[in-house]
Amino acid sequence: MSKLSHIDDKGQARMVDVSDKAVTDRTAIAEGFIAMLPETLALITTGEAKKGDVLATARIAGIMAAKKTHELIPLCHPLAITKATVTFEPSQKPAGIHVTAQVKVSGQTGVEMEALTAVSVACLTIYDMLKAADKGMTISGIRLLEKTGGRSGTYKTTDK
Repeated sequence: MSKLSHIDDKGQARMVDVSDKAVTDRTAIAEGFIAMLPETLALITTGEAKKGDVLATARIAGIMAAKKTHELIPLCHPLAITKATVTFEPSQKPAGIHVTAQVKVSGQTGVEMEALTAVSVACLTIYDMLKAADKGMTISGIRLLEKTGGRSGTYKTTDK
């Protein structure tokens, strides 16, 4: 019925059986952006946010989210992640923070969802830490930039 791996021949959702897949090194890199007022960005860069170190908190939240992706996304496999990083790049125009996550594993399935989840939760944490100062922040552009390993090989976005 469907060529989607999470749908069986009766159209029902299922967890993909990866038991016959080879264990390979796999990586994924994802990005996102949280836009904010310049004054809000200054709270981060000067360290004056009332809740504390915004980026350190968001980094830990993103890494924890990558490790717990299988608890959040129903059909994701639990993975023994070997590396998860979350990095931030402040931007003045537009004002905000560019968030990037990289996740690695040696396993039978990829880590794209883990990288995307890490970026999403890091952005949400930034919002939470600063919402008292700027409720109008927006999160956008969350996407997969690159993935390597596995049967489908390498994917790299062509517009960056």
